[in-house]
Amino acid sequence: MSPDRLIYMANQIGKFFQSQGHDKAVPGIAEHIKKFWDPRMKRAIFAHLDAGGAGLEPNVREAIASLKQTTALPTAP
Repeated sequence: MSPDRLIYMANQIGKFFQSQGHDKAVPGIAEHIKKFWDPRMKRAIFAHLDAGGAGLEPNVREAIASLKQTTALPTAP
Protein backbone atom coordinates (compact mmCIF):
# COMPACT_ATOMS: atom_id res chain seq x y z
CA MET A 1 0.00 0.00 0.00
CA SER A 2 1.33 3.42 -0.91
CA PRO A 3 2.53 5.78 1.81
CA ASP A 4 0.05 8.40 0.56
CA ARG A 5 -2.84 6.00 1.15
CA LEU A 6 -1.58 5.12 4.63
CA ILE A 7 -1.20 8.81 5.50
CA TYR A 8 -4.74 9.45 4.29
CA MET A 9 -6.11 6.52 6.30
CA ALA A 10 -4.22 7.49 9.46
CA ASN A 11 -5.41 11.09 9.21
CA GLN A 12 -9.01 9.89 8.73
CA ILE A 13 -8.70 7.91 11.96
CA GLY A 14 -7.33 11.06 13.57
CA LYS A 15 -10.33 13.08 12.39
CA PHE A 16 -12.67 10.53 13.96
CA PHE A 17 -10.98 10.90 17.35
CA GLN A 18 -10.39 14.67 17.11
CA SER A 19 -13.58 15.64 18.95
CA GLN A 20 -12.42 13.68 22.01
CA GLY A 21 -9.54 16.04 22.69
CA HIS A 22 -5.82 15.37 22.60
CA ASP A 23 -5.62 13.23 25.75
CA LYS A 24 -8.13 10.69 24.43
CA ALA A 25 -7.48 11.08 20.72
CA VAL A 26 -3.81 10.09 20.70
CA PRO A 27 -4.27 6.76 22.53
CA GLY A 28 -7.47 6.10 20.56
CA ILE A 29 -5.66 6.52 17.24
CA ALA A 30 -2.79 4.32 18.41
CA GLU A 31 -5.17 1.60 19.62
CA HIS A 32 -7.12 1.61 16.38
CA ILE A 33 -3.98 1.25 14.27
CA LYS A 34 -2.68 -1.45 16.63
CA LYS A 35 -5.87 -3.48 16.33
CA PHE A 36 -6.80 -3.07 12.68
CA TRP A 37 -3.66 -2.47 10.63
CA ASP A 38 -1.62 -5.45 9.51
CA PRO A 39 2.13 -5.59 10.24
CA ARG A 40 3.06 -4.48 6.71
CA MET A 41 0.94 -1.34 7.05
CA LYS A 42 2.39 -0.55 10.48
CA ARG A 43 5.93 -1.14 9.23
CA ALA A 44 5.30 1.25 6.31
CA ILE A 45 3.79 4.03 8.45
CA PHE A 46 6.62 3.67 10.99
CA ALA A 47 9.14 4.01 8.14
CA HIS A 48 7.29 7.09 6.90
CA LEU A 49 7.43 8.58 10.41
CA ASP A 50 11.19 7.85 10.54
CA ALA A 51 11.56 9.69 7.21
CA GLY A 52 9.96 12.81 8.70
CA GLY A 53 6.26 11.95 8.75
CA ALA A 54 5.24 14.50 6.12
CA GLY A 55 1.49 14.89 5.83
CA LEU A 56 0.60 13.36 9.17
CA GLU A 57 -1.58 15.46 11.46
CA PRO A 58 0.05 16.24 14.85
CA ASN A 59 -2.14 13.89 16.92
CA VAL A 60 -1.66 11.13 14.37
CA ARG A 61 2.10 11.64 14.33
CA GLU A 62 2.19 11.45 18.13
CA ALA A 63 0.00 8.33 18.18
CA ILE A 64 2.17 6.56 15.61
CA ALA A 65 5.35 7.51 17.47
CA SER A 66 3.98 6.11 20.75
CA LEU A 67 2.74 2.97 19.03
CA LYS A 68 6.12 2.47 17.37
CA GLN A 69 7.84 2.51 20.78
CA THR A 70 5.61 -0.27 22.13
CA THR A 71 5.17 -2.46 19.06
CA ALA A 72 7.40 -5.37 18.14
CA LEU A 73 6.70 -6.37 14.56
CA PRO A 74 7.73 -9.64 12.99
CA THR A 75 10.49 -9.26 10.43
CA ALA A 76 9.35 -8.72 6.87
CA PRO A 77 9.31 -11.82 4.66
